[in-house]
Amino acid sequence: MRNLLRPTPTTTLLFFLVAKLLPAAPGQSSSCEQLASLALPETTITLAQSVPAGALTLPGGALRHGGKGADDIKKLPAFCRVTATLKPTKDSDIKIEVWMPASGWNGRFEGVGNGGWAGRIHYEDLSAALRDGFATAGTDTGHAGGGSDAKFAMGHPEKLIDFSYRSVHEMTVRAKAIIAAFYGSGPKFAYWNGCSTGGKEGLTEAQRYPADYDGIVAGDPANIYTHLMFGTIWPAEVTLGDKASYIPPDKYPVIYQAVVDACDSLDGVKDGLLEDPTRCHFDPKVLLCKGPDAPTCLTAPQVEAARKIYAGPKNPRTGEQIFPGMEPGSELGWKGLAGGPEPMGIPATYFKYLVFQNPAWDYRKLNFDSDVALADKLHKGILDAGDPDLKAFEAHGGKLILYHGWSDQIIAPLESVDYYNSVVAKMGGADKTERFFRLFMVPGMGHCSAGKGPSVFDKVGPLEQWVEHGVPPDEIIASHVYQGEARMTHPLCPYPKVARWKGSGSTTDAANFTCVNEGKGKASAAAPNE
Repeated sequence: MRNLLRPTPTTTLLFFLVAKLLPAAPGQSSSCEQLASLALPETTITLAQSVPAGALTLPGGALRHGGKGADDIKKLPAFCRVTATLKPTKDSDIKIEVWMPASGWNGRFEGVGNGGWAGRIHYEDLSAALRDGFATAGTDTGHAGGGSDAKFAMGHPEKLIDFSYRSVHEMTVRAKAIIAAFYGSGPKFAYWNGCSTGGKEGLTEAQRYPADYDGIVAGDPANIYTHLMFGTIWPAEVTLGDKASYIPPDKYPVIYQAVVDACDSLDGVKDGLLEDPTRCHFDPKVLLCKGPDAPTCLTAPQVEAARKIYAGPKNPRTGEQIFPGMEPGSELGWKGLAGGPEPMGIPATYFKYLVFQNPAWDYRKLNFDSDVALADKLHKGILDAGDPDLKAFEAHGGKLILYHGWSDQIIAPLESVDYYNSVVAKMGGADKTERFFRLFMVPGMGHCSAGKGPSVFDKVGPLEQWVEHGVPPDEIIASHVYQGEARMTHPLCPYPKVARWKGSGSTTDAANFTCVNEGKGKASAAAPNE
């Protein structure tokens, strides 16, 4: 098996320090509490604590989604918890946590990702990895916050770099050294698992630090971050700027149902799922009110607003696509971007604090020509993770699984298709690319989870099989779970393949589908991810 920690200047120094500070015979481990005295570069260990099974306590507000992960926290096995602060620059303040099973370690490491502007460690994801036997680590990326506010980076360029790429790499290097000190040897394999910002972080690792991870799961990635900010504020621009264009949220189900009625059968099965929404050429004009405005129809301005949401933002001068639009089938989730009364905080605070540095900035004044150029000039080389050159990651032996929900209501799914196609072009074709990188588009899934489709599936397991046993994922079986019960299963196919019903058997059983290639699929007209 490969040694994950290939000798780089940083990792060599870390292991030298581990050996000096914790003298022991090869393979001999340290107690958890001994790790408090472990000295690592630019690192202060603030806690090294043995946590008995089910005894972890976290401060109020540490869990997202109203603390719904509290039950899972209570089910944790005994583990060693290490917290540390990393300061690679004078303005850095990167918090990390490393959790290591007290027994039953599977010999693997899993780094977990963030969401939005980060600002917190995702304890729920650490918990899931630990329960599966992984040593695991997460970071707040260098600041504290709720994830919707970019104010932390105004006037702090090093903190922006920490958020963008440095914090995850520094966390990964330190975590591997801490794991090696605790167990007496480092992990045999390292995996990354993240969605949204966490998906971008995974792609960033593959592009900037290709030796950090053997396998990366990147979901619904916010990888073209600067243009994504224009894409996510676009629905607010077209629905909130003029009262006549506003689409009340109670009309979203009306639009969604019209889409399903028009396009559900295009994939050969009427099951409420659009297997490939790019084949659905839906025009919301079919809902145009024949009389006065009513809850069951759209006014002419609302029709135009819906068309613009599907189309995505374009440069008004050149016609160039800035970012793809939402796909048909995403309508039930439009409230977050188009429901108002103000634009979503993630893009709004980006423009307020990082582009214009003006907290009073008015989103209605955004220029989709000159302001795009300004954002690119300021941040494209820092925030974006669109480099299609993955040769170093492939040479390392890395494997990458990228997935994206076709009904993602925040990050347009065609961005992942565009990125995949750019890698195919750079790496010399689909045959060469699929040897280490596969994209899975998930019908009916919203942003990272939920939705009408099969959104529950094992992400790391197929990656382990690929990395450790050379078995690539030719399909991944996903489930639609309602109230804890799997109501249907469905195969996810490596792009550009799609699932097709065999013609007999239940359409809610994945066994009755097969993955077929019906063509190259559709890419958006967005600028290349170079």
